[in-house]
Amino acid sequence: MDNIKKLPDAEFEIMKVVWANEPPITTAMVMEQLGKERKWKAPTVISLMMRLVERGFLRTEKQGKERSYFPLIDKEEYLALETEHFMKQYHENSFLSFINTLYNGKRPSDQELDELLKWAKERRE
Repeated sequence: MDNIKKLPDAEFEIMKVVWANEPPITTAMVMEQLGKERKWKAPTVISLMMRLVERGFLRTEKQGKERSYFPLIDKEEYLALETEHFMKQYHENSFLSFINTLYNGKRPSDQELDELLKWAKERRE
């Protein structure tokens, strides 16, 4: 997991589509699902997906003219790495620093506090 590198935003957008679908994934699927938000042309999507192959996030197979892609890294693994990096870089691994920043001047709801206390109690047991 240490060799996983942070993804640029465009590649992360593609990986979100990959993770949300049952493999194999095609370029057409990515374009269709990102079509509302992004107006990427096929060569752009293909280029981004090939970069993900080079980075070790996807594996690709070619059947005739069609290329299929399969995830090599799962979403939870990547998010855990990103979150760990974020906590180290911005909060010196302090959960309290994170919570204080998150609520900076705002009062958490009673439900949020109850859920946080429940979470903390479960971790302590």
